[in-house]
Amino acid sequence: MQPRYNTVSMTDLTLRPTLRPTLRENVHVRTLASAVLVVCLGVALAGCDQKQAAGNEQQPAIPVKTSVIAPVAIPESSEYLGTLKSRHSVMLNPQVEGQVTGIFVKSGDRVKAGTALMQIDPLKQQATVGTQEATRAAQEATVQLARVQFERAQKLYEAGVSSKQDFDQAKTNLDTAVHQLKSLESSVQEQQVQLRYYRVLAPTSGIVGDIPVRVGDRVTTTTQLTTVDEPGPLEVYINVPVERSKDLKMGQKVQLLDTQGNIIAETQIDFISSQVDNSTQSILAKATVKNSADTLRTSQFTRARIVWRVHDGPVIPVLAVQRINGQFFAFVVDGSGKSEVVHQKVVRLGEMTGNDYVVLGGLQNGDRVVVEGGQNLIDGAPVTEIPQGSDGKSPS
Repeated sequence: MQPRYNTVSMTDLTLRPTLRPTLRENVHVRTLASAVLVVCLGVALAGCDQKQAAGNEQQPAIPVKTSVIAPVAIPESSEYLGTLKSRHSVMLNPQVEGQVTGIFVKSGDRVKAGTALMQIDPLKQQATVGTQEATRAAQEATVQLARVQFERAQKLYEAGVSSKQDFDQAKTNLDTAVHQLKSLESSVQEQQVQLRYYRVLAPTSGIVGDIPVRVGDRVTTTTQLTTVDEPGPLEVYINVPVERSKDLKMGQKVQLLDTQGNIIAETQIDFISSQVDNSTQSILAKATVKNSADTLRTSQFTRARIVWRVHDGPVIPVLAVQRINGQFFAFVVDGSGKSEVVHQKVVRLGEMTGNDYVVLGGLQNGDRVVVEGGQNLIDGAPVTEIPQGSDGKSPS
């Protein structure tokens, strides 16, 4: 029996060494494939970037309208509350007490000076005048008797029949009676004047205002009966804080404004008080308003703007300003021709003058700011500037 041995054929020995190179080649192939894939991805990404950049370069320019920042006359002013008062407005109060027995006009009537407006019951005063006139008549008789007695005493004294004492007494009685008569005549005249006050007359020509009293009301010297306003010039009363009193000057421009800020009248300061109002710590300034159109009314409150001085400075249209998070911005066009782009700049603004803001910082004279077409703009965007007054259409 022969022993068994494991035999290896030559074929096996030939094939085994060839297995290891095959595995190594597979590893190299996989590595090479991965490298090729990475390169391809890089080339693809680079191609996309180039296409995106080319797309950005081809972004169409946005048409915008611009306005050039230029210096204009800017008024430095302050606004205060003004009160309009008439130089020819009369508030009527009775000069006597009594009951109203007649009202001869109604509110809104135009009256002339001397026109009867109301009647206050005059019966008591008429009785007083009658008594005074009767007393004066009695005193006239007394004077006549004293004069006769004086003439008789004078003849007797000259004839030597009566004494000097009787003559002097007769003269004294006559003088006393005459003086008493003059006193009574003055009293009668005073009562007659007082009687005229029971008929209320218009002191000036004008328009009758509100009549708060009625027939039958009892009035006193403090009761307001009505007003008579004569259309024409008014005065605006302006209380200026004492801190600005040093800036007040005669002839300074004053503008009256309506609720929308439009100028409705212009005038100049013609009075500056020399005293300070203790209650408000202000200085009273007045200015005459012509009111030729009769659009202003007595006792009307109005916005009064005092123009302190005027200086040149840049302004920007309201349409060119954007507000973001409390900051004001404007788009400014740079460049020329096909290389025009916009840049967003922060601006500092002052008060409004008309339809413009006063520029305090951020812009310079000559800057071109976008006033139309800036809704979709971003910083650095290409634009095409449309000249002022153009409708934005391309010429044919």
